[in-house]
Amino acid sequence: MRPVLILGGYGNFGKRIARALTGDGIPVIIAGRSAAKAAELQRQLPQSLVSVAVFDATVDLGDYLRRDKPCVVVNTCGPFQSADYTIAETCIRHGVHYIDLADGRNFVTGISRLNKSALAQGISVISGASTVPGLSSAVVARYRPEFTVIDEMRYGISPGQQAERGLATTKAILSYVGKPLNAFPGGGGTAYGWQDIYRQDYPGLGKRWMANCDVPDLDLLTEIYGIGDIRFSAGLEVGALHLGLWALGWLVRFGVPLNLPGWAGILLKTSNLFDGVGTADGGMHVILKGKGTDGKPRTRRWFIVARQGDGPQIPTIPAIILSRDIAMGLPVPRGALPCVGLIELDRYISELSAFAVEITMDTS
Repeated sequence: MRPVLILGGYGNFGKRIARALTGDGIPVIIAGRSAAKAAELQRQLPQSLVSVAVFDATVDLGDYLRRDKPCVVVNTCGPFQSADYTIAETCIRHGVHYIDLADGRNFVTGISRLNKSALAQGISVISGASTVPGLSSAVVARYRPEFTVIDEMRYGISPGQQAERGLATTKAILSYVGKPLNAFPGGGGTAYGWQDIYRQDYPGLGKRWMANCDVPDLDLLTEIYGIGDIRFSAGLEVGALHLGLWALGWLVRFGVPLNLPGWAGILLKTSNLFDGVGTADGGMHVILKGKGTDGKPRTRRWFIVARQGDGPQIPTIPAIILSRDIAMGLPVPRGALPCVGLIELDRYISELSAFAVEITMDTS
């Protein structure tokens, strides 16, 4: 069995993907720029299934693929908001399947521009194999048959303060805090990153602050599932941190020249100082409103709550499932496409059965 090459393999998401795949007996290659970090993770995994590759993926990936072709490349190296398609294009040229965990709106929605070349090579190039749009689309696909029309979708994510946080994710969020976002379908007016705050109640967690975030779903789910009005938000468990970032967003909005992505490392270390007043529990909510098949107004509320710091497992599931299927020779859609509707909700949840994850839902 050819191995799965994980770029950023010792990072927050990469190491979880590596553990899951090796647990299924699938060989992996832990790739990155730090030999020490890669070797440290290698020692924690089955030695016979793990190897290490140290190189710069933006420069040396082609040489590596030419020398020792893996079955698929899983790219966890964010942030994707400022990334191009160099890595995906390199994989296409060498006939190697490609999957990423991108959440950049333009990056994921634009992956289809590589469709023709991916089809010509007979490979899969899948972008956004993460919570959004991987899990979010799975939820919508499951409950769309309950509606004749979905007028509104409100959904978001609030991680636990003590759950492990990655620098790339922090940079991604900071890249659009206080900045005007591409239009929110059906929202009316200009939306700004980390603005329009509100409180969301989660089962067993209580209320948490939420604010605007930019994700590919805002374009993809509207078009595919016919949702009229859609808005995604994210929140920090500790109110002081959430409102502090909201305040920084106002400064950016008023024209103060702040390089927030450049502060990502400092802000991440500062946020860690608040771990003692937070928990390891996080959640995601999806609220769909529209007209039911009986012609009456219908609301579907769906929640997933992760405890004991298991929240970061959730974004890795689509990449784990898809790369496992490729490694085992199972069918995966060919061409370049976003990860919308590729993972059924039951399969997604089944993959999380070993973790402290709870699902609740209700309708009205």
